[in-house]
Amino acid sequence: MFDTVTLKRIGKKLLAKEQTIAVAESVTAGMFQLALSTLPDATKFFQGGITTYNLGQKYKHLHVEPIHAQAVNCVSPMVATQMALSVLPLFQSDWSIAVTGYATPVPESGNKVFAYFAVARAGRIKLKGKIIPKEKTPLKIQEEYISVVCKRLVAIL
Repeated sequence: MFDTVTLKRIGKKLLAKEQTIAVAESVTAGMFQLALSTLPDATKFFQGGITTYNLGQKYKHLHVEPIHAQAVNCVSPMVATQMALSVLPLFQSDWSIAVTGYATPVPESGNKVFAYFAVARAGRIKLKGKIIPKEKTPLKIQEEYISVVCKRLVAIL
């Protein structure tokens, strides 16, 4: 289900540096938190996370700018960035990951699937990007989003 090799590398690097991580997710619907929570000694580096699946919750808990978020159906580089920056203080973590996007084609996405992600550290965005999945089913697409972000994250930890 998850890329356990890369996830374990993330856990080991965070433990070695005595740093923590938190997650703000939408399209992955809690799966990113699940993936991190399964790692050895997760309680020593995983602070927790929040799943915000609609504009109201993203605005209330992660302070996304509502006019922009509504215009883009909460899926843009700016929304991912705001999610990543807002979850840092919420969980008092050193690092954060945010991901927002589509796992199924909908009219708002032009019937395409894609996601935006951002990684923050100490109040600054360290990494961001767009993922266009190769997988075809929603669950596999969500897993691919997590895998891609983890591979990019481990390279900068």
